Amino acid sequence: MTPSAETTGANGAIWAAIMASGVGSFALGLVVILSELGLPLAPSLYPPAGGVSGRTTIAALVWIISWVVLHRRWRHQHIEGGRVTAIAVLLILLGLLGVFPPTWGLL
Repeated sequence: MTPSAETTGANGAIWAAIMASGVGSFALGLVVILSELGLPLAPSLYPPAGGVSGRTTIAALVWIISWVVLHRRWRHQHIEGGRVTAIAVLLILLGLLGVFPPTWGLL
């Protein structure tokens, strides 16, 4: 029988969710940048919304997949949050930079 997260002090599931939010944010920024460069990664899934429907769908899938993978790997571990927080914040900031229209003008 595996000890529960409450008895072992495991906090990996929480950090998996936080890291996955950074991965999903970065994925959205990357997909937007690549779309602006002319790479047809994300088709328009809902024509009135345009390309944003495909871009956000891809980013959401990357977020969910990364959350599932990280959760399965980290759920029984105790993780120090400093490094995970720094990486997640960096990924979120890079994702925000990618969806910021003046960034596209630099390309």
